[in-house]
Amino acid sequence: EHIPVYTTMLAAWSLPCCFTILLGLLELCRAQYEHLGYPHGYPQGYPEPEQEQYSAPELPPDTPRIQLRLAGDKRKHNEGRVEVFYDGEWGTVCDDDFSIHSAQVVCRELGYLEAVSWSPSSKYGKGEGRIWFDNVQCTGKEKTLALCTSNGIGVSDCKHTEDVGVVCSDKRIPGFKFINTMANNSLNIQVEDVRIRAILSSYRKRIPVTEGYVEVKDGGKWKQICDVEWTKHNSRVICGMFGFPGERKYNARVYKMFARRRKPSYWDYSVNCTGNEAHVSSCKLGHAVAAKANSTCGGGTPVVVSCVPGRAFSPTPMTGFRKAFRQEQTLVRLRGGAIVGEGRVEVLKNGEWGTICDDNWSLLSATVVCRELGFGSAKEALSGGRLGQGMGPVHMNEIECSGFEKSITECFFNKESLGCSHEEDAAVRCNVPAMGFQERLRLSGGRNPNEGRVEVLVERNGSQAWGTVCSDGWGTIEAMVVCRQLDLGFASNAFQETWYWPGEVSADPVVMSGVRCSGTEMSLSQCLHHGAHLTCPKGGGRNAAGVSCSETAPDLVLNPQIVEQTTYMEDRPMFMLQCAYEENCLSTTSSETPASSHRRLLRFSSQIHNNGQSDFRPKAERHSWVWHDCHSHYHSMEVFTHYDLLSLNGTKVAEGHKASFCLEDTECEEGIEKRYECANFGEQGITVGCWDTYRHDIDCQWIDITDIKPGDYIFQVVINPNYEVPESDYSNNFMKCRCRYDGHRIWMYSCHNGETMVHQALVERLFYIRHSVLLHCSTTLLELKDNFTLK
Repeated sequence: EHIPVYTTMLAAWSLPCCFTILLGLLELCRAQYEHLGYPHGYPQGYPEPEQEQYSAPELPPDTPRIQLRLAGDKRKHNEGRVEVFYDGEWGTVCDDDFSIHSAQVVCRELGYLEAVSWSPSSKYGKGEGRIWFDNVQCTGKEKTLALCTSNGIGVSDCKHTEDVGVVCSDKRIPGFKFINTMANNSLNIQVEDVRIRAILSSYRKRIPVTEGYVEVKDGGKWKQICDVEWTKHNSRVICGMFGFPGERKYNARVYKMFARRRKPSYWDYSVNCTGNEAHVSSCKLGHAVAAKANSTCGGGTPVVVSCVPGRAFSPTPMTGFRKAFRQEQTLVRLRGGAIVGEGRVEVLKNGEWGTICDDNWSLLSATVVCRELGFGSAKEALSGGRLGQGMGPVHMNEIECSGFEKSITECFFNKESLGCSHEEDAAVRCNVPAMGFQERLRLSGGRNPNEGRVEVLVERNGSQAWGTVCSDGWGTIEAMVVCRQLDLGFASNAFQETWYWPGEVSADPVVMSGVRCSGTEMSLSQCLHHGAHLTCPKGGGRNAAGVSCSETAPDLVLNPQIVEQTTYMEDRPMFMLQCAYEENCLSTTSSETPASSHRRLLRFSSQIHNNGQSDFRPKAERHSWVWHDCHSHYHSMEVFTHYDLLSLNGTKVAEGHKASFCLEDTECEEGIEKRYECANFGEQGITVGCWDTYRHDIDCQWIDITDIKPGDYIFQVVINPNYEVPESDYSNNFMKCRCRYDGHRIWMYSCHNGETMVHQALVERLFYIRHSVLLHCSTTLLELKDNFTLK
């Protein structure tokens, strides 16, 4: 009699039990795809789950029908002067009573998630035509700008000097659907998203994706574009958006076969770009596609683009990231950026690197720079020295480009315009291809997302697993690569112990050792390392490598003119060099020199500027600073600068032996206050916009040249030589001068920062060799001629 009870209980429990099992199986199925990085765990080509669809707002019948766009001198695609289309005419909006709430309505109406800021007084240039709205007051919840309180459409006493502009967020409203209710073909493209979807199996396995269908996301669904009115200009814009400098032809026959097998779903409109746009949102809306059953394309097929990647981003198999970033030698370079594809724009002119003034600096000009350097179009044109201030001359100002130039040096610019300072240095952020590097590295155990133990995703026994990096030799340069790969800015610290950041136990084993980076790599795997032959005596876990990252970093630059202007030679008696002798600031032969004799010193001043975005602070904590009786203050860095005298072939013949340094603000630019001083055990460092001067008349600010023979030499100064403190740019940390010594006098000339001097010295060296060879050949020919004549 107990059997029926048991059967009833089994029946009651069976349904939820089966449901639980089914849920578990579903999760296991989804887990199969999660490691591939597909959205929602589904592979490409599978239908995505339906999203809540965006629907056009229902407006009162008497609401004026308007359409909006962002125009003017943009520095990002999602900003600009607010323009309104009404009664068949484009006009503007006055800034009177405008607020962030009004900007919110504008951005939402254009499909952006929210407004970031707004700008009065025609920041994006003066518009034309009517001023449609004045004294606009919104709550931020209106569905259209036309529903906000105003003087009435077309009623205004403003001038175009009062045209308002807005900056919208990068993110688009999920499910946003564009509806052109006014059949206006002068509208800009407004869709939720755009992508290049690889169709052919050979391209699906490549990173980055360079060829495939161009698809727009409209109303929450991905749709293809009909290619009937598609042009090369459109392809150029799309490729630029995804980080590629150009486009190329593709095998159209293969794609036609694919389109016949699989029914496309077309977007309602065509696209009309001029080719110099930085983003498709700046392109105009083309003609409407007459759709029948959502598949007609007038005999055409879905648009396909095939993009040409820059040399650093040529496609590689998913597992093979081995290509380090080596920028091609051009007349333009980027400096001071945290990641590849961003930085202050510098131009080489007359053998000297200089900057570009930000007057009239635009997205169009920035895009020319980006494409020239092998990237895509510009994501943002930055002004005001936002990525650090350069040194040397300002070579170009008020640049105007068409967008099709091969180099920024081909663009028109005002040669007569003067008065620009490095506070106005122009910079760019370029679109770069999606390489998937961020998915193969993570920081674990930190207090915030910007710090933690470095963990790498590697293949092990046919599967992928996370592991740690051996900390032997781990330093600032390696940490810089990690922060760049994760798009977290610059390294602020490199750690060789991470016991205070407990990561996942399963990731404790070391999977990478012997890491040595040059600093230009885009991912840690591109650095030199031991590969499969791991060697790490300390092991992983608590001794694994770690980093902390920061959005900003200092940037130290030596002023070469000061060195050139202050150099002189002094014969100083040994009895006046007691402190210097104790600090080992003299050459080794000084120990055999009697007190009555003298040492010959090459003296000079060094003025070290901080042109970065954050203060330069010593690595050593305050309690570990060393007191120096000779200088009567504490020294915070044992090695801050190297002074070397080199022969023309690069051999070191003499060096400075300055034992340690105190860092302080000697002088600052106008409007900047000093923060650091050496006296009274004060805080040490160099503030942004300030400089630390080591005068020629202080101890150890010299090179002992007593034992040097007369001749031509190269004088070299290297700042922060051991990379103890992270900087945004190490390439400008060294300075070289040509130096001539005749035994009685010394001359210093042609002082330059960075690689300019290296190139110049190399060219001069080659010229010297060529001249010597020609001279030798000429002498030999003359001797042969004389011998022949005598005979």
